[in-house]
Amino acid sequence: MTKDIKKKLQEWAKTYHCADFIQNDPVQFPHRYRQKQDIEISGLLTAIMSFGNRKQILKKADELHDCMGASPYQYVLSRRWEKDFPAEEKRSFYRMLSYADFYSYFERLYAAYSRFESLEEALQVYSGLPIEKLCAFLEVSSRSPQKKLNMFLRWMIRKGPEVDFGIWESFDCRDLIIPLDTHVCRVARLLELTETETFSLKNAQRITAALAEVFPDDPCFGDFALFGYGVNNK
Repeated sequence: MTKDIKKKLQEWAKTYHCADFIQNDPVQFPHRYRQKQDIEISGLLTAIMSFGNRKQILKKADELHDCMGASPYQYVLSRRWEKDFPAEEKRSFYRMLSYADFYSYFERLYAAYSRFESLEEALQVYSGLPIEKLCAFLEVSSRSPQKKLNMFLRWMIRKGPEVDFGIWESFDCRDLIIPLDTHVCRVARLLELTETETFSLKNAQRITAALAEVFPDDPCFGDFALFGYGVNNK
């Protein structure tokens, strides 16, 4: 990697890593809360919904948070979600995510918080990297790029107070994988951090490794450079 590219990444990361980023981003929803458990629940469910048209994401995430009210944590423990998101309801809540899908997510969260103090603690029963632990908890494949889940993990683990929360102190941000989306792939390819714009785990790992050359203690700080520049320079 050339010095010029490193300089660009450093400059772009500083430019786009700011509080203004929150206003039009799904991360605004967990920022409504202060309690750790509320942030975890809001963050996970919002991240899972973060695909497709951004306006629609924000609209439906707002609807979800209206259901959960002042405390997503208390909402989970109250089991009110059993009525709001019936297990047998296959109707779409957001795109291909049905009411039944959200029932399943709430059911997993209820089980976790009934046994553990936090989702962070609940994930410690699984082995591997943060994404492998989270995928095991949700019973999804850890062999795909899992953009939405990696974004959630960045929110929880990175200690970047402007945007990310850094509340999962038992995890290391050096173990994070960049959330791979169209903007990240395009700009990474443009800067020759990767040779392909393929949406694969291997490519996400390759781009993360390249960013680690610039930000060795916090590779996903580079996400702000690639995503921020990509969104603002289409």
